[in-house]
Amino acid sequence: MIAIRAAKPEDAGAIAGIYAPHVVTGVASFEIEPPDTRAIRTRMASSDGLYPWIVATNGEPEGEGGGVLAYAYATRFRERVAYQYVVETSIYVAGDTQGQGVGRLLYESLIDTLRTQNFTQAIGTIALPNDYSIRLHEAVGFRRAGIFREVGYKQGRWIDVGYWQCDLADSTIPPTAIRPFSEVGVVRA
Repeated sequence: MIAIRAAKPEDAGAIAGIYAPHVVTGVASFEIEPPDTRAIRTRMASSDGLYPWIVATNGEPEGEGGGVLAYAYATRFRERVAYQYVVETSIYVAGDTQGQGVGRLLYESLIDTLRTQNFTQAIGTIALPNDYSIRLHEAVGFRRAGIFREVGYKQGRWIDVGYWQCDLADSTIPPTAIRPFSEVGVVRA
């Protein structure tokens, strides 16, 4: 049974473990050295209760990240204040779990949560080519917004980066106030 819940500091080790192969052997992340548990905890804490970090688990006991299969989170899209209603999203699924629907279930929950928080747009950044990630993003409502050619250099090659965009809410004037994740919690439609 797959369970979706807010990530806890105790999940940082499992999250670091899921992320590390994407850093070391893949190009989905442009980091070169995988962050350790402490660095992941710091990243989670830097969301200040505003941006969600959520995990999909297999229902095993939660101690020290037990049963974490995938994680997703949102961050500030850009630093300038005018961007405050837009988030950038990320999702990483354990290699042996890909293709089993866990990523879609988790990403749908993240999108539902962001909508409830009143964010207006979500931006997904995908190192190309990555058919799996493109299919996942498009399955939950993202559409292709553009490509930057050869902007990352990793593993001996230049990598294109695509941007996918998901409408979360109408862009009202004035905008609706953002609700913190600490107030909203994980939302599942």
